[in-house]
Amino acid sequence: MSEESSQRIVFVSGLSGSGKTTAMAALEDLSFYCVDNLPVQLVPQFLGLCTKASSPIEKIALALDAREKNFLERFPEVIGDLRGQGVAVDVFFLDCADEVLERRYRETRRVHPLSPGGSVRDGIDRERALLENVARVADLKIDTTLLNVHQLKEAIVRQVSGTSRETVINLVSFGFRHGTPAAVELLFDVRFLPNPYFEESLRHGNGRDAEVADYVLKNPRGEAFFRRLDDFVRYLLPFYDEEGKAYVTIGVGCTGGRHRSVAIAEAMGERLRASGREVNVTHRDVERPL
Repeated sequence: MSEESSQRIVFVSGLSGSGKTTAMAALEDLSFYCVDNLPVQLVPQFLGLCTKASSPIEKIALALDAREKNFLERFPEVIGDLRGQGVAVDVFFLDCADEVLERRYRETRRVHPLSPGGSVRDGIDRERALLENVARVADLKIDTTLLNVHQLKEAIVRQVSGTSRETVINLVSFGFRHGTPAAVELLFDVRFLPNPYFEESLRHGNGRDAEVADYVLKNPRGEAFFRRLDDFVRYLLPFYDEEGKAYVTIGVGCTGGRHRSVAIAEAMGERLRASGREVNVTHRDVERPL
């Protein structure tokens, strides 16, 4: 390949179950020639053939399988060689929380490729170790724990096309009693706010109810906190935009995830949407019994 190569290669890797198939589909929609599980020894020959074809294939996406251990150990070297030849190379790495990966495997009744006779968690642990070199050199890391297939495709398209778009905000309310969400960039504990649980008339409602939200927000402490929280988040978001981050996930937690955290997340979502932001609001624990 010459120094003036117009070829662009995207390597897609990550944990099994994290969304590699979805990412490859997004690249195919962008007119990339996509190949999954190409034998390692054929990769150099394949790229050469793409260059020498009568109609050269300039946009190529290759999915990396963790089972190709020998290739993965040399992966940083391979990337350096390609870039030294003038090829534009991107490495996308998809990650996901272990418990979510386990749930996905249970739902699909699949066995983990690296642990066909053992536990899914054992397979995940082995795969993380094998993919360490790939993750280290990745140009884009996407945590798919809280993303649906449409959001993942959008993140891939945005990275490849270079289209400018403000960071999308995922707001997640939760209860600390039920554990902290696995994938959040910012987390706020609102257990210091007045708790509607101790008001008999409000206990069985939730933070989406106007009277519960008013109890949380329309008091001196709630008003002061929300004003500062709003200022802080608005201060940070332009930096995420500048970084090109597709999504930022903000967790808001109270004791049970039913009253205070829900009210704050709803109010934040409303305020951010009013400023023109795209916001997704999820209440993880609001339907749990008291």
